[in-house]
Amino acid sequence: MKKIRNVFKRIKNKKQSFTLIEMAIVLFIISLLMLLILPNLNNQRKKAENTQAEAMVSVIQTQVDLYENDNDDKNVTYSELLSKKYLTEKQIKKAQEFGIKINGSNVSK
Repeated sequence: MKKIRNVFKRIKNKKQSFTLIEMAIVLFIISLLMLLILPNLNNQRKKAENTQAEAMVSVIQTQVDLYENDNDDKNVTYSELLSKKYLTEKQIKKAQEFGIKINGSNVSK
């Protein structure tokens, strides 16, 4: 009878824990999820940067057109757009980071 009580006490006092195999399976599943998610994040970041660059080209082209309408000048530069307050310094800096150029009255990337 004492032996049975001792066995029940051991079972009762034994703490539940994860086995090594269970932990390995969990880590494997987490690594698979990371492999699926991380490449997608990089693609989304590149897509967002391209969309931002296209929007910046559109904004600058609009400002160049407005400048030409107001000043009858077909050779527009960033410095002229800045001095007449058609663009801000921040916009010009971002446009130069994207490699956006003004060629006469056309804006291109």
